[in-house]
Amino acid sequence: MTAAVRALLLAAGLALTGYGLSGLLGDAYITDPLDVLVWAVGGLVLHDGLWVPLVCLLGAFLVRGPVLRGWLVVAAAVTAVGLPAVLRADDDHDNPSLLPLPYLRNWLLVLAATAGLALLLAFAGRWRRRDRTLRSRDRAVRRRAPREGRS
Repeated sequence: MTAAVRALLLAAGLALTGYGLSGLLGDAYITDPLDVLVWAVGGLVLHDGLWVPLVCLLGAFLVRGPVLRGWLVVAAAVTAVGLPAVLRADDDHDNPSLLPLPYLRNWLLVLAATAGLALLLAFAGRWRRRDRTLRSRDRAVRRRAPREGRS
């Protein structure tokens, strides 16, 4: 990546961060920005101190193959984002518009769809490796076969 593209991406990221911070600090519902800072630091510590090491350790020691490892990372991310809504689905405080969707079903559907895609990728990779092995074996057999008409 060129230096100009990196500088452009850095400037865009900083601009978006500044826009988000100005919206956060200017929000009328946030009375104590320190609470938001504590929440953000807690999320960072939880993510980097517990979640990422746990996913990496499970992936490194219990899972064989990059496709399955990748799917586990996706499943972990989807679960981290969706699990609060799944766990609070029946806790709507008599307001059916608070959590109106079937979150458990949707979470399971997303996990199933991503697992199906990972399965397709794994089968495609295995099929390509098998095809490549067969082609190289066929070439080796052709090279070793004696030519007809020569003594």
